[in-house]
Amino acid sequence: MHNNSHSPVELPTLEQIEKERKRLQYKKKYKRTLKSTIAILLVVAALAILVATLWMPVLRIYGSSMVPTLEDGQIVVTVKSTSFKAGDIVAFYHGNKLLIKRYVAGPSDWFNIDKDGNLFINNKALDEPYIADKSFGETNIKLPYQVPDKKFFMIGDNRSVSIDSRNTVVGCIDEDQIVGKVVFRIWPFKSFGAIN
Repeated sequence: MHNNSHSPVELPTLEQIEKERKRLQYKKKYKRTLKSTIAILLVVAALAILVATLWMPVLRIYGSSMVPTLEDGQIVVTVKSTSFKAGDIVAFYHGNKLLIKRYVAGPSDWFNIDKDGNLFINNKALDEPYIADKSFGETNIKLPYQVPDKKFFMIGDNRSVSIDSRNTVVGCIDEDQIVGKVVFRIWPFKSFGAIN
C-alpha cells in the first residue's frame, strides 16, 4: 500500500513576498541607474574628446626652443584662436611637425632684432620678461622685416637654438597653420597652471 501523503507546501508569508518584490524593484532600478550612468559617461567622454580636438588640443613639448618657459616632455593645453597679442605662445603646423613659439608681430608689422638679441616691433623695443638670455640666433632674413599680409611672426624663447620666423626655413606662419594659443600646463604637476 502506498502512502500518498505529501508534506505540506509552505507558502511564503506576506512579509517575504514584500521583501522579494522590493529586492526585484531595487535590482530593476539599479540596472536602469547603471545603464543611464554608463550612457552619461559615454556622452561626457565623447564631448571631452570633441572639446580636446576642436577647441582645446592637448600637446606635448619636444625640444628646447621654448626653454625656460616650456621644457621637453611637458604637456600643455591650447585654446583655438587666431587673435594674438605680442608675447602669446602659439602652436602651429610647419610641414608635418607641430611647433610652439611666441607670437611677436602680425600682418604689416615691422620686425627687427639687434646683434644683442633685443627685439623691436614697429621701432619699439619689445619688453620680454620671459627671456633668459637674448641672442641674434639663426637669423637670415633681411632686416628690418615687414610681416606679409595674413601672416604671423613667431619666435622661440631659447633664442640661440630656436629656428623660427627669423629664418627662411620656417618663415612667417599662415593663419591656417595655427592650432591655437598655449594657455595652460597640465604636466608635470609641480608646474601645473597658467603659462605666461
